[in-house]
Amino acid sequence: RRSGQYTMNHDHSKKTPDGASFDRSGSQDSLDELSMDDYWKELENIHETRGNNHEERVALVVKEPDEGELEEEWLKEAGLSNLFGESSGDSLESVVFLSTLTRTQKAAVEKRVETVTQTMRKRNKQHQIPDVRDIFRLQNDSKGKVCDGSEPSTVRTNENKNETQDGTKGSKFSLGTDEQKSPLEDMPFSDTDINLEISFAEQATNIKDSSVGKMCKGGGGDTLLPNFRLPKDKTGTTKIGDLAPQDMKKVYSLALIELTALYDILGTEFKQQKAVKIKTKDSGLFGVPLSVLLEQDQKKVPGTKIPLIFQKLISQIEEATLETEGLLRIPGVATRIKSLCQELEAKFYEGTFNWENVKQHDAASLLKLFIRELPQPLLTVEYLKAFQDVQSLPMKKQQLQALNLLVLLLPEANRDTLKVLLEFLQRVIDHRDKNKMTLNNVAMVMAPNLFTFHGFGSKTIEQSEFVMAAGTANVMRFMIQYQKLLWTIPKFIVNQVRKQNTESQKKEKKDKAMKKLLKKMAYDREKHEKQEKTPNDADVPQGVIRVQAPHLSKVSMAIQLTEDLKAGDIVARFLSQKSGNVQTLKKEEVFLYEIGGNIGERCLDDETYMKDLYQLNPNAEWVIKPKQS
Repeated sequence: RRSGQYTMNHDHSKKTPDGASFDRSGSQDSLDELSMDDYWKELENIHETRGNNHEERVALVVKEPDEGELEEEWLKEAGLSNLFGESSGDSLESVVFLSTLTRTQKAAVEKRVETVTQTMRKRNKQHQIPDVRDIFRLQNDSKGKVCDGSEPSTVRTNENKNETQDGTKGSKFSLGTDEQKSPLEDMPFSDTDINLEISFAEQATNIKDSSVGKMCKGGGGDTLLPNFRLPKDKTGTTKIGDLAPQDMKKVYSLALIELTALYDILGTEFKQQKAVKIKTKDSGLFGVPLSVLLEQDQKKVPGTKIPLIFQKLISQIEEATLETEGLLRIPGVATRIKSLCQELEAKFYEGTFNWENVKQHDAASLLKLFIRELPQPLLTVEYLKAFQDVQSLPMKKQQLQALNLLVLLLPEANRDTLKVLLEFLQRVIDHRDKNKMTLNNVAMVMAPNLFTFHGFGSKTIEQSEFVMAAGTANVMRFMIQYQKLLWTIPKFIVNQVRKQNTESQKKEKKDKAMKKLLKKMAYDREKHEKQEKTPNDADVPQGVIRVQAPHLSKVSMAIQLTEDLKAGDIVARFLSQKSGNVQTLKKEEVFLYEIGGNIGERCLDDETYMKDLYQLNPNAEWVIKPKQS
């Protein structure tokens, strides 16, 4: 028995042990003992496979942080390390960032700065330590409203005028024109609508304040998960992968602050775990970090985002048909899995491995083994606990919102691999009539593979095994059921990014103007430059946009904006202009992009209403091009 490995000390394969108090509250959906049975059997299979694996695994040690260390790390992750320490004087760029935060986001930042400040005072660090209030006072002078529509003050008010059923306020956020009417004023949100317009933490505060937050409880059947949906957004839904990397960095910082604010409001502790670095394999298939695997795979298949062995195991399972009863639940023989593993390590990249020897249940066991053997969990050491803690949030809608933010926080390789896994699991469930694998069954079998990580030691698991088992299985159900929603970037975050970009551009303009003055450039030359800066689309009349399409036969077109013109219509219009000398691109290969203005770059979904988007970002350029894979 090795430390850091899960050890079975009950016979869970029959029923949950007598006398175990099984908490059936709230988010666990009273998952019955029969379906829990799959969970314990899976744990037993995992244990058996590990028992046959004679190679000693180095358990990953999770480091207990010192006081203030977590908060310091958090501020660095959020891109706010210049609010403390040696560089604390240089916080001007943070001023722009902080000015776009909601009240609850600000409160979360303040709380962490306060802790770091106190810790530093204790440690007697000779740094200039800013007073939290000064940091935020800088923006309180600005007249602008914050993104959630609240005044940019850190005091929370309880005046919730103009509330919708969701507890959200009819907030007004506008970036192009001040006249813009808030979509909330004429769009009531129902209980199953996920409101992406307003900060999740602000929604939680409003629900708390107006005490309309009834706990959602339901039974454990597949059908009883609410049918959550995203109301149509006229300016287009933004998916992960639609934004440019520089904007995704901002999304990451905002998602981290938002998630922390949400957990703060709901009274759940949000702690990022920190892994002590361990020596990992730098080649091979199993037990290799995702980043290393992808690096070696990209030499074979340039641009691949998912490990080749992972893709191959999934296609191997699918080739044999997804109708096999007990698929994913019935394990392959442990000794055979071990020898297949060794053979794959030796022959997979040579291309000499004989896949005909791999039975379907073996391939499923190898897929699960691959996930478990990753040196760091697929959901990452940092956020694994936060994923588990989603189960303790009071309302299903809040659990979904937290998962949405957590997916945004995952590194790209982890997120892409998780997406392919969840899509595959959904395809298995689609054949449940034949394979008898319902959403519950699949969640039960997969949860131990994603959540009982060998590095976290058995203590975490055994402390409250039953609550944790049902809880992680429930989080797994949510991830499978709502995967399409989870890969969406909430509109309020995209709007905060737009606002940051606008503010940064204003600052840059001011700095440039200052330099000009200092250089005492000739007045007329300056005037000349200013004239040049007026929109060079003087040839484009009002209400018309110029769309470029360098890859198509018709490279440019002036498009008249109408109320119902959508992005997909513009792409279709360009594609209908055929000419012989340019390679023909299909409709699904090219997209309309919004570039510049208050966003780096954004790929538009076909349903985006162009007039509404134009009002939100009038200085953008519009380009049709293939999507970068």
